[in-house]
Amino acid sequence: MLSAIFAAMLSMTPAAGVDPVLPKVVAWRRDFHQHPELGAAEVRTAGIVAAHLRSLGLDVRTGIAATGVAAVIRGGKPGPKIALRADMDALPVTEETGLPFASKVRTSYRGQDVGVMHACGHDAHTAILMGVAELLAAGREELAGDVLLIFQPAEEGPPEPGVPFGARLMIDEGLFRDFKPEAVYGLHVWAGLPAGKVAYRSGPTMAIADEWVLKISGEQTHGSRPWDGVDPLTVAAQVQLAMQSIVARQVDIVRSPVVLTTGAIRGGVRYNIIPEDVEMTGTLRSFDANVRSDVVARIEKTAQHLAAASGARSTFQISTTAPLTSNSDSALTERSGSVLRAALGADTVVEMPLLTVAEDFSQYSTVAPTFFFFVGATSPEINPRDAAPNHSPRFLLDEKALEVGLKAMHALARDRLR
Repeated sequence: MLSAIFAAMLSMTPAAGVDPVLPKVVAWRRDFHQHPELGAAEVRTAGIVAAHLRSLGLDVRTGIAATGVAAVIRGGKPGPKIALRADMDALPVTEETGLPFASKVRTSYRGQDVGVMHACGHDAHTAILMGVAELLAAGREELAGDVLLIFQPAEEGPPEPGVPFGARLMIDEGLFRDFKPEAVYGLHVWAGLPAGKVAYRSGPTMAIADEWVLKISGEQTHGSRPWDGVDPLTVAAQVQLAMQSIVARQVDIVRSPVVLTTGAIRGGVRYNIIPEDVEMTGTLRSFDANVRSDVVARIEKTAQHLAAASGARSTFQISTTAPLTSNSDSALTERSGSVLRAALGADTVVEMPLLTVAEDFSQYSTVAPTFFFFVGATSPEINPRDAAPNHSPRFLLDEKALEVGLKAMHALARDRLR
């Protein structure tokens, strides 16, 4: 644990100097919110980030994993190397917040016309890290060590299933080739927490995330004569219900939580034609690799047997979009938690429950120990249980989160580079 003297010093230094950049952070966040971009298409956002980092006198790398940006702040004294990460992408969601800077952007996503919105708060993450970069660069001569700033594209997933993306692609394209961090830090604004609060947990925090595609192939025929063909829609309906019984009746979800969700079913073009194929897509969330493998096998077997019983065929594909996110380095987690309490106030920091959402920030744990925490995003006047969640078209960020996130990330960096 931190000593009382060290905690007192910390509470007076890192958090105290954020006020000069806070108006910029708010302005950046509102601009990004009004001009959101989907994953691997964050061209405008990346350009603004890169221009800001260059204005701080940093050498900037662009085009990593299509639109990723990175830069290093060299401290004036020898010390450790750390990395700070923010994600930049928005979601295919049509905004319904009524904000004066609400998004009106539309684009094409996987063949569909969609609205685009920062419905998960990555606009805040990007703006916060830009502010932290300015604070750290201004005091670089006092830093004992170096900081890699990572502005990552496509955290929400690939443009198409199975395509390399986001954190993994940045790593594969040499993000850490010349910079080996001793720790990587990340944050996420969260509607389930009131603004002003920060939360984290030790050990597993967010789930393994898989994207799956199941194709049911039948035999097309006239809708008035189903016996002349094989109806894949009926099979898909049977599979959909049977998959839920896997979680409800076949897996010990008390020991290890599992969520299996179908997000889309597509098939057919006309009311009186039974189609040839139906495609189902969805996500599997789990916390244990063995449990995940067992559920995957059960999904495939269930689909095959139900399809065969009707004379149809099934093909199943699954790809992991994010490994388990875990604050598994106990020393880093304890130290980081102490820093947050000292910088923000002990009553501000709470324990985060286990979450079945996922984060590809987990990819950075293949390179170095990681610490991930959450910043409250919901106005104190609103019960977080009643707030529109992340990914909702009504997700509404209380901008108090910008100040808290800025102080928190700045404090963590300054502590490590003291």
